[in-house]
Amino acid sequence: MSRPPNDPHRREKILQATLDTIAEHGIHAVTHRKIATCAGVPLGSMTYYFDGMEPLLEEAFTWFTRQISQQYRDFFAGVTGPEMACESITTLIHSSQVTTPHNMALMYQLYAFMHRSAALKTVMQDWMRMSQTTLEQWFDPVTTRALDAFIEGMTLHYVTDRAPLTAKRSGRWWAGLRARAALGCARGHIDGSSRDGARRI
Repeated sequence: MSRPPNDPHRREKILQATLDTIAEHGIHAVTHRKIATCAGVPLGSMTYYFDGMEPLLEEAFTWFTRQISQQYRDFFAGVTGPEMACESITTLIHSSQVTTPHNMALMYQLYAFMHRSAALKTVMQDWMRMSQTTLEQWFDPVTTRALDAFIEGMTLHYVTDRAPLTAKRSGRWWAGLRARAALGCARGHIDGSSRDGARRI
């Protein structure tokens, strides 16, 4: 009698179970046995599919950040310019469509442990790059990096602060920022035009 085929999705089950176990217990308490129990797979599957805990953590977090990056891109779908992008950023910060409690728990763990692992630091850097690539559709590279850092920081503040900024107050802040930026650009244009005129004279 032939053996039934192995579960073709077992590797993905293990990766998801790894993330779920990290979110519940923290990286420091993760074991192969806990992950196998969570995934509902034999303990031997852990070493069959992965060469140790570190490669498993690296692949699990890579899988996680790619999922988050896709959700991030989907969130900005339909945005056609900087104005809409700013509105979407406000919504992103003040909603839990991407920053769910589960996702935030995993983000905290990745932040905490990436300094101990070159592999996890690379995962984090690649994730940053994917986020910035999305924002670069509407902003210059310097603004993109600043916004990426702002989104990351504000998201953490929003879920931690005792009295986080409301979406309405954030909207007013964005409006003021855009107004100041526009005024600065206008002044630069006027000053530049004056200097050009003086040189021509």
